[in-house]
This record gives sequence, structure tokens and C-alpha cells, in this order.
Amino acid sequence: MMANTAREEMLDKVRAALKRTADSSVAPIPATARIAPRTAGNAEAELASLFSEIEKLGGQTQRLENKADLEAALRELVATESIKKATLWQTAELKAWGVEDALRSIGVGIISPYASNREVAECDLGVTGADFALPETGTLVLRSSIEQPRTVSLLPRVHLALIRPVCLRADLHQVFEEAKHAGYFVFVTGPSRTADIELTVTVGVHGPKTLCVIALP
Repeated sequence: MMANTAREEMLDKVRAALKRTADSSVAPIPATARIAPRTAGNAEAELASLFSEIEKLGGQTQRLENKADLEAALRELVATESIKKATLWQTAELKAWGVEDALRSIGVGIISPYASNREVAECDLGVTGADFALPETGTLVLRSSIEQPRTVSLLPRVHLALIRPVCLRADLHQVFEEAKHAGYFVFVTGPSRTADIELTVTVGVHGPKTLCVIALP
């Protein structure tokens, strides 16, 4: 009850400042405030735009011509980032691509994504897919579910997202429409960045220090 009273008092002050009442009609949005939805180009152009934005944010990108090249790409990433332990989503797509088996064959230890947060955070690599990708901002959108634990993209120091052109979306409103029934989803725009009160930016304090995005056909 106290919370509701405080809320009403705050709203009354706002209304008074605006010279409005609780019954006042909502003013129409000016035409100049409306921005038309972005129109998508062809898949090649959209993927190029996505990769360009990700790279501007400090992310790494790679496009593979076929799935057979994935193991070599994983091997290169493991060597470059000194990956010892990894965790990954348990989706049918990642299983079909043989990601876990490929990592094991390289010598990487696999930790269950359902292990404790500490164990997942101690992994060097978290591998996910992506439900949506926004080329305009280089943003990946990841739904959270039993097969797609959000800790996989948030806790390990390196986040690898394997995507396909089918996940590209021209505009954010499309993502919200398709994901409106999702209980939780994560927006990933580059490696994790944190700035203190003096605006000193530090990478990787509250999330992955490295973001790698590999596009598969």
C-alpha cells in the first residue's frame, strides 16, 4: 500500500508540472518523431553490414563456406585464445554441427552448461547460436531456455556465436514481435564494456572479453 501511495504522489507531481490530470487525453505523437522501419537488403549485404558493425565494436568475425570448415575454425580459435575448457548450448543445431565433438577432439574439456555459475565462469569459451541478428547495430539476440542457458554467453571470457543468415532481421521491432513470448533474452553488442564515473572503459569485467561470430551457410 505504501509503495502505491508513493507512486501516486510521484505521478501527481509529474502531472502538476505538465499541467495535466489523470483524465487528460494522450497527445498524438508528432509525425516528425516517427522513424520508418529499416528495410533489409539482400542477405549478402546484410551479413556484411552485421560483420562490419561487430568489428567496429572490437568483435571478431569469420564466414565459412561450408560446415566442414568449422573444425579448423574452432582449432584456430582454441589456439589463439588458449582455450582449455568450454561450455555450450544444448541445441539440436549445435549438435548437428558437431561442435562439442570437435572441441573434444582438439583437447578442450567440456563443462555442462547446467553446472554451477562458478564452474561455467571458469570456462574459457562459451559457444552459442543466435536467434536474431541486427546488422544496423551489430547486435545478436539470444533467447534463454533450457537448451540455451544464458550463462553460456555471459560468464566465460570468450563468447563464440555461430549464426546463419536466416537469423538476420532488418529492424528491432521484428525481433520484439517474434520474441514477445520469450521469458528472457540477451542482447549482445560487442565484447562486454564497463565505464567508471571517470568514463574509463574496461573490457571484460562484467561479461566476455572477446566476442567471436562465425557465419555458417
